[in-house]
Amino acid sequence: MATLYGDGPRHSNTDLQDYYDSVPPPHRLSGMNTPSSFSTQDIPLIPQSPSGHATRSYGAPLASQPSAMESSADMTTGYRDYDHHGYSDHDHITPNDTWMEKGASTGSGKKKWVVIGGILGLVALIAIGVALGVTLSKKSSSSSSSSSKSSSSSSDPSNFSKDANLKLSFYGIAYTPAGSQLPDCGNSLDDVISDIQIMSQLTTRVRLYGADCNQSALVLEAIEQTKVNMTVFLANYPVSTDNDTAYDRQRDLIKSAIQTYGTDHIGGVTVGNEYILDYLNANGATDPNGAVGNKGAELLIANINDTRSMLSGLGVSLPVGNADAGSYFNDLVLEQVDYGMANVHPWFANVSIDQSAGWTWEFFEVNDVQLAQSLSNTPEMYVAETGWPTKSSDTADESNGPSTASVANLQTFLDTYICQANTNGTKYFFFEFFDEKWKDEQYGGVEGWWGLFNANRTLKDGITVPDCVLS
Repeated sequence: MATLYGDGPRHSNTDLQDYYDSVPPPHRLSGMNTPSSFSTQDIPLIPQSPSGHATRSYGAPLASQPSAMESSADMTTGYRDYDHHGYSDHDHITPNDTWMEKGASTGSGKKKWVVIGGILGLVALIAIGVALGVTLSKKSSSSSSSSSKSSSSSSDPSNFSKDANLKLSFYGIAYTPAGSQLPDCGNSLDDVISDIQIMSQLTTRVRLYGADCNQSALVLEAIEQTKVNMTVFLANYPVSTDNDTAYDRQRDLIKSAIQTYGTDHIGGVTVGNEYILDYLNANGATDPNGAVGNKGAELLIANINDTRSMLSGLGVSLPVGNADAGSYFNDLVLEQVDYGMANVHPWFANVSIDQSAGWTWEFFEVNDVQLAQSLSNTPEMYVAETGWPTKSSDTADESNGPSTASVANLQTFLDTYICQANTNGTKYFFFEFFDEKWKDEQYGGVEGWWGLFNANRTLKDGITVPDCVLS
């Protein structure tokens, strides 16, 4: 049967199981067992009429541990009146003027000429020094333009330097503030402001994975202080085995953030990230719409309905959605949400880099978009995360079979997916903003190396951001 844009066969959900078994828990994805038979040129540039690999707990909290900042009072205190001091003005060095402070000479004419000659020589040296300083400054400015580390030109976070290497070409970016894992909660407003300054030059949308450690409030405060055009999809990362402890904690944090900041910069609230996939794995099942999957769906739907009640109680209207592995959506769950977010990773499907862009589009269309269009509520569908790793911490995971984890291959994926997806109307969140050390430490392999940026917020050497600015 012909696909939407090629001659390869369509793959049913029953063909999309079990290839993730050898993948570490954080990136269990369901997808095609065999590489696709199309090239990168096959990704359509025009929206089509209707006819994974699950990823990890990206940014997931350790829900069994108490939050160091879990009360709503903790979240709202200290942010709206927070004075941001993270960006130096790089104050100019005041020249040493002591040589000008000596009195006029009363000596002979010869001595006078010596003094004048000395002054002229000193003036010449100063002129040379100034010229050299300007040259070095320009060179430094040019070389640092690729660093992408934004800095405020004043104490006002909304007045920050822009990087010419960055383009507003991404529909959205997947993001977890550094240090947002329990129990440490080491994130900071300064860091989040820096992140928002950079990401605002790449996209107008970010999505979070959870709400612990004040993520929601930090991001909304950073958007307010930087005054950028940014919408955030807040998120609650529930756990099926903790009697809703993690869900309740995060719901209250989200509620407090909305009470404090309003909804102007909120695109929706996502409840659950790979919840059904995790529930199936924990209970030895594989069918998201089987008896076990439907049992997990009942638990998740209760959280979804509770979130709607919370929003209604606040007198606000926001879309409520769910994120899961690309072929693990439960129909009952999708029927209860306004949007779905699908994790679609060609790396974990063992797809070669030259076929990855087209494969990602096809997988999403066949498994997620068409499913949503078959439901009575037709939820809007997004690619929750897709990307390519740039390295592995061990040799065993350096390759997915046909292709390696490398900066060059990330660049290939950027070049063959981003502008094409923008043109054909795919709504995606690129995975991810920067490398995350904690993932590498906890999971190893490629887990910590998916960022466009290094962990220090510098654009990875060898990466060129696609230039297809979204309107």
